[in-house]
Amino acid sequence: MTVDILTFGCRLNTYESEVMRGHAAGLDDTIIVNTCAVTTEAERQARQAIRRAHRERPEARIVVTGCAAQINPDRWAALPGVARVLGNIEKLQPNSWLPDAGTAVADIMAARETAAHLVTEFAGRARAFVQVQQGCDHRCTFCVIPYGRGPNRSVPIGAIVQQVRALVENGYNEVVLTGVDIASYGPDLPGAPRLGQMVRRLLALVPELPRLRLSSLDPAAIDDDLWRLIAEEPRLLPHLHLSLQAASDLILKRMKRRHLTADAEAVIERARHIRPGIAIGADLIAGFPTESDDLFGETLRFVERTAIQYVHVFPYSERPGTPAAKMPSVPVAVRRERAARLRAAGSANARHFYNAQVGQEASVLAETGTNGHTEHFAPVRILAAPGTLLRARITAANDDGLLAEPA
Repeated sequence: MTVDILTFGCRLNTYESEVMRGHAAGLDDTIIVNTCAVTTEAERQARQAIRRAHRERPEARIVVTGCAAQINPDRWAALPGVARVLGNIEKLQPNSWLPDAGTAVADIMAARETAAHLVTEFAGRARAFVQVQQGCDHRCTFCVIPYGRGPNRSVPIGAIVQQVRALVENGYNEVVLTGVDIASYGPDLPGAPRLGQMVRRLLALVPELPRLRLSSLDPAAIDDDLWRLIAEEPRLLPHLHLSLQAASDLILKRMKRRHLTADAEAVIERARHIRPGIAIGADLIAGFPTESDDLFGETLRFVERTAIQYVHVFPYSERPGTPAAKMPSVPVAVRRERAARLRAAGSANARHFYNAQVGQEASVLAETGTNGHTEHFAPVRILAAPGTLLRARITAANDDGLLAEPA
């Protein structure tokens, strides 16, 4: 009995794939494909993987789920070998994975009894992910995810604490809180706790957790409790990743974002003031419709001026049904060229940041036996057992990151 899972897209999908692994335990010769709808490239890769899986394992039962499948289920159901398409809500429900008639039900249920209700393992990963919210109430003009994920729903604090505690008990030294829009955590829960309050309670209730990291944050929604934690809590790692998307006010307005360039710059300055040495990352879209050379230049100069170390750049991808898909487009070749320039600027910033770490000590989570990440999320080459958390001395730097040895 085998269940293989192919995961595309975000950290939230990574977490949900592990939930499905538990629910589907004991099914025979099944391939689950957890799709992403953020870009056409993500969808193309998933379709390619499905066709390859069917060629290599024609007898396997392929189940497709995730955001792309939620938005357009018929398109995915028509692919060769696909036996079933599940929506994003259904994929997380245990009953969705009940065996078909004729399958050895007793054997499957026995296998599932051995799989914990909570996610306790991420196959091949030293870092664990925990979902804290789902969906989004905003309607950025380029984004199709609300159609795939639905409205904002928050996970109760008690459930988050229980999940994190289970992962720590299983040996995980770092947990990443993830969701679609984690800065919008809490308004649907009793008392309407904000993200900062939830993080503060989590750290207090799971004191054995060594490292906590946050996934992408909307710069318009960082609350006062979270700012205090960034300043004062060493277990909340000095790494802030922002959902910026652009640094041109006109483009931000056309994207229907909730911040302007000055707001984003103020967030970065505040973070660096209260947590000296903090690393900053950002999501950026290159070649958004109507983006002229001058408007692109505003974003490029922002990356250079603010010295953002980690830029995650997407060439703009039309998503059917979104307002941006109807706006005057930028040629695809121009989008790619602009994306390359943003990545180059980010790489230069990262190299400068890496060079400044040489001779310093860092906390490193070893991940593969030869590689890991520091508390600042800088990639580092080091010889250590996967999952080990250790102090290391940075001995050298290059374009790819750091070299280190145990301190």
